[in-house]
Amino acid sequence: MGIFTKLLIFGLITVKLSPYFCEYLGNSTFKWPTIAISVLVRNKAHTLPYFFSCLMNQDYPKDRIFIWIHSDYNEDNTIKIIEDWVEKFGSSYNEIYVTTNATSGPLHPDEKTSSNWTPKHFEHVIQLRETALRFARRMWADFIFMLDADVFLTETTALKYLVNKDMLVVAPMLVSDGPYSNFWCGMTEYFYYKRTDEYTPILQREKTGCFDVVMVHSAVLISLKYRRSDILTYNPENIKDYEGPYDDIIVFALNANRNGIPLKICNDRNYGFITTPLEDGQALSHDNERLLNIKMEALSQGTPLPLHKHLEKYVTYPDTSKFGCSEVFLINLERRPQRLKLMATSFKELGMEAKLFQAIDGKELDVCNLKENFITLMPDYEDPYHKRPMKAGEVGCFLSHYYIWEQIVEENLDISLILEDDIHFVPYFRYRFLEVMEEIKKLDWDLVYIGRKILMDDKEVFVTPHITKPLYSYWTLGYLITKRGAQKLLDANPLDKLLPVDEFLPIMFDQHTNDTWKSYFPHRNLKAFSASPLLVHPTHYTGQKGYISDTEDSTIVEVVEPGRIRNEL
Repeated sequence: MGIFTKLLIFGLITVKLSPYFCEYLGNSTFKWPTIAISVLVRNKAHTLPYFFSCLMNQDYPKDRIFIWIHSDYNEDNTIKIIEDWVEKFGSSYNEIYVTTNATSGPLHPDEKTSSNWTPKHFEHVIQLRETALRFARRMWADFIFMLDADVFLTETTALKYLVNKDMLVVAPMLVSDGPYSNFWCGMTEYFYYKRTDEYTPILQREKTGCFDVVMVHSAVLISLKYRRSDILTYNPENIKDYEGPYDDIIVFALNANRNGIPLKICNDRNYGFITTPLEDGQALSHDNERLLNIKMEALSQGTPLPLHKHLEKYVTYPDTSKFGCSEVFLINLERRPQRLKLMATSFKELGMEAKLFQAIDGKELDVCNLKENFITLMPDYEDPYHKRPMKAGEVGCFLSHYYIWEQIVEENLDISLILEDDIHFVPYFRYRFLEVMEEIKKLDWDLVYIGRKILMDDKEVFVTPHITKPLYSYWTLGYLITKRGAQKLLDANPLDKLLPVDEFLPIMFDQHTNDTWKSYFPHRNLKAFSASPLLVHPTHYTGQKGYISDTEDSTIVEVVEPGRIRNEL
């Protein structure tokens, strides 16, 4: 039998609501509607610290929230975390109902692993969801929010936005580390997922708003104020002539669709994140990697998952290493402290030990006296896309890489990883990077890109399962370089004919398309390769919200005659 704990903090308050909900920023005389939040938790000790932190951050009156939690069949620390959180923070909410069962054992009778969705597993979940729905109705809640414990609502006003939509069934669109989300746009004749043309534009926010879909799950707000909500159910036994599968979310969707109840998905805000589910039979340890992927995805968007100080004790981080490198360099501008903070957190999550290199800031360079610093720009250089001379930021960027190459040679570093500070690590980065490190042992190499702008992908040749020979490429987001490779770049005396570093590198491995520029560097013998698929990407692309370019947003450095340099905006 379960251990049932009921924490009655305040008496249940019910009010007659206005037919119009109060606006988030407005001054209303009405109270916010009451919400019952239902949470089923199994083996989520790794997600709960972040889940609860996000929940506590919701800007919604906590005395208008009832929380119903059920947890059993665990093989981790889930129950301890739940009980600790309830004891510490439960008094903030109107009521919290917690049912835990530590004696159930880790598995249902017909399961081999906890990720098996067996008939007994489905039966149990269906019964619990139906119980939660009855609970909310019995408590006269205005809404019930069906919320899974691997959902992270980083938008602090998510509940207010959803309530204000006044829809019978609505879900906030959640982002994962891939194409998975908490909605379907199509369903097959056998009632399972069907790929449709409508899905990707919603997922990628090519169009925004609230859309009718055939399925929503994991974070679903149901308005109980409408009479039609009474026919909503997760139990197929409540549906006459039900012919679908015995699956809680499919039962709910088919019943709603049959009764003409629209299921809405809203992507009008960046509501939060969701982990991809384990595949049938996968070990629980894989879910930790999925959580790491989400944490890295959130960091790349500048919205790290919140973690309350009280819950930090339940979070562990990997031991640090240099991932098989002699040194890992991070290039960061001193005036970009937020980037440094996000990268430091990324390294902590990955277990990567990195050394900070303070970037040469183009805005601080005396571009009128470059020759006094033994720097000469390449004559008649013109950016291929913008048709302009070099910018001060590009000079600073080149010098940042150049001084690291000098340090590599001076300190006799065999293999170094150089990273810029505006990158996003791909899912499963640790495993993929170490896989690349293993494969390059078979190659004679000087430089290996792990992030770049590929310009001629269809013509590149694989030399190992995950390594290609790169053609003309842009960007220096991240690359491995040997001491020999760094020496070759220095020996080319690039400061005598300076051009952007992402043009210089493809010249040095003789894949640049500009023969004039190549002619300035006769020894183009850098042995370059590239990871494929790439392991890091930019956090933002040109034109995206939040995009900043410290090279483009700098002054032009233009040579007007030998020995004189003009600095223009």
